[in-house]
Amino acid sequence: MSNDNGNFGSFFAGLVLGGLIGAGVALLYAPQSGEETRILIKDKSVELKDTTVEKADQARVQAKQKAAEWQEKGKAAYEEEKAKLTKKAGKAEDVEVVEEVIEVEEEPGEA
Repeated sequence: MSNDNGNFGSFFAGLVLGGLIGAGVALLYAPQSGEETRILIKDKSVELKDTTVEKADQARVQAKQKAAEWQEKGKAAYEEEKAKLTKKAGKAEDVEVVEEVIEVEEEPGEA
């Protein structure tokens, strides 16, 4: 079997370079004036930025929900194991349980 992993980087670089050259040629032969093209590019970039911010916010919310879900699962597993230990020991006084609370700090700018 041949090792084609090194060729992927070259392929990707060629793909990006071809896209840039194509975009440059398209701008040179655009049917509208330079001013119209700049306005079109500006509007599209604002639209893409807004879409990216919206998707990032959605991903952040999903990550927080998943973290809360995992936290609940962890608490349930902890309580289950604590109950097993207490049952094994026979008495609750014989088992020393150390509880640690981990606080999650929000990133600056989050509400």
